[in-house]
Parts: sequence; structure tokens; C-alpha cells
Amino acid sequence: MKCKYLIVLASMGFAAFLLSPSPASAQSGPTLGSAASFGILGASTVTCTVFGEVTGDVGVSPGTAITGFNPTCTLTGTLHPGDGVAVRAHLDAGLAYLALAAQSCDYTFEGVTELAGLLLPGETVSHPLDPGVYCFASAATLNGTLELRGAGPWIFRMGSTLITGAPASVLVNGQPDCDGKDVFWQVGSSATLGADTQLVGNILAVASIGLDPYATLDGSALALNAAVTLSGNNRVSVCGTGGSIPPPLPPGCRVKVVCHDYHDKNCGHHDKDGDRCDKDCDGHHYGKDRDKGKDRDKDKDRDKDKDRGKGEDGGKKNQHDR
Repeated sequence: MKCKYLIVLASMGFAAFLLSPSPASAQSGPTLGSAASFGILGASTVTCTVFGEVTGDVGVSPGTAITGFNPTCTLTGTLHPGDGVAVRAHLDAGLAYLALAAQSCDYTFEGVTELAGLLLPGETVSHPLDPGVYCFASAATLNGTLELRGAGPWIFRMGSTLITGAPASVLVNGQPDCDGKDVFWQVGSSATLGADTQLVGNILAVASIGLDPYATLDGSALALNAAVTLSGNNRVSVCGTGGSIPPPLPPGCRVKVVCHDYHDKNCGHHDKDGDRCDKDCDGHHYGKDRDKGKDRDKDKDRDKDKDRGKGEDGGKKNQHDR
């Protein structure tokens, strides 16, 4: 199993977390860590159009734009527009996604697969699905009712998109309620809930998540690299606050931190010498070079640094961990 997913986080400086291959682990529902309290968590923007209702926190990272809440859409929770809480939740959501991706498949389906009335290999009559890991090499669609039975977890892994029709629903032991804490949708690109869909479970998507008018979600919408959009009259209700312990990094994975342009308006720091690896507001250094406040361009004016990294090498830019 390869986990080549890039999770971009916003903190005092920007850091890109690249996680390398991880072997499969035993079937289990991962903890969402600090992301468990979020009904909606986006990467670029979060938008609620009109008459939406969200129970749970709403956040975005590394973006900061959250629009439409109070009074247009109601929120029972806290907004986290690019703050430290959203940063931590975004990382935990990414780790949970990788934990899902590392699960061994109990059943594998090729091509675009319809979930309503899904026939398991060797069966001629559909029945409610027992707990397990259901893997779809391509897209999965839902244009009817998907029934689940048991105590969970149910893990659905899509290679590309998840698209539900109008209407569509998921029932856990006959109920469209918060048993969704044991249902996970690991989506390789984007998820779209069609109008009047009633979905149960936690959606973790590499790209965007969209809810068409009157679609509801008992669970969480966690988009790792794009936006979450509620188009109108939507309801999202998180299933629980979860624990405070973040998801573990899957065995074999490692985290690589890469420096990017650094500027923090909140504390007035900036990239003093042009090497893009300076201190944040708490005094932490970015980049393995750890310039320790040295004036690398030798112009004795670190704050103005007019030549942006030109030094004694004849005008070439420094290449310190970009």
C-alpha cells in the first residue's frame, strides 16, 4: 500500500507533510483525534449557502475563509479559520485517512460500482452489509438505500469519487443516525452528496466535499486539500467529540517537513534573509539549516534585506531547504 498524499498545513509558517509507504494494518476504525469534534473541516474554504445547520466545529486549514455562518447558517460549535486548532485537526484527519488507506480489503470491486443493492462475490441476492473493508478501484455511486448491520466498523474505500443520487440514504441497523461514528468513507478525490441524500458516516476526501440542496450528513465532512461547500438547507451533525489522543502514524510512514515562504502578519516576523527558513512567533526555526539569526547575505541589514538572498556567491540565491 502506498500513501503518497500531500497534506498541506498552515501554522506560523507553511509546512508540507509528505507521508511515504505504509503496510496494511488490521481492520479497525481509526480515531479522528482532534478532528473528531469537527462537523466540517476544509483545506481551502468552507462555504454554507443558506439555511444550513451544523452541529460540531467548523474549520479550515491552511486556508482561512469560512463564509455563511451566523446568521445565514446556524452553528452549534466553534469556528476555527486557520488557527492552531484547525492545523492540528487537519493533520489528524490526514493521519486517519492514511490509516483507512492501510486497511486490508475484505471485498474488492472493479470499475464504477453502485452501492445500493450491492452484490458481494458469489452472491445472487443483496443483503445488509456486515462490518468490513469494501474497496472500489474506481468510483462508487449510491442511488438508493445502502443498509448496514452489526456493530461496525464499515470502511468504504473509493479510488476516485463518491457520488450519491437524489435521493439516497444509508441506514445503520435500520436507523439513519449517529451510529455513523463507525462508518468511514475514504475518498480518493471528491465526494458529492446529491439533493435529499441522507448519508451516515465520516467522509475523508483528498479533494473537495459538496452537499447539494437538502442533503444531510450524520458524521463529518473532512476535505484534505480542497473546499467543503453546503449548497442550501443542509444539515451536518458530528457523531461525537472523540478522544484527545491523535491517530498514530501508520507503521512504515515517515513525515517530511518542507519549508515554504514564511510570513506571519500576527507577530510581525518575516523571512529576514531570503532563505525562507526563519523563526516563527514562538522562536522555532524552519528548515534543517537553522540559520540562528545569522545575516547570510552579509549585508548587515537582516530586516530590509533588499537583495533577497544574494550573497558572496555572485548573485545566486541561497538554496537552504526550499
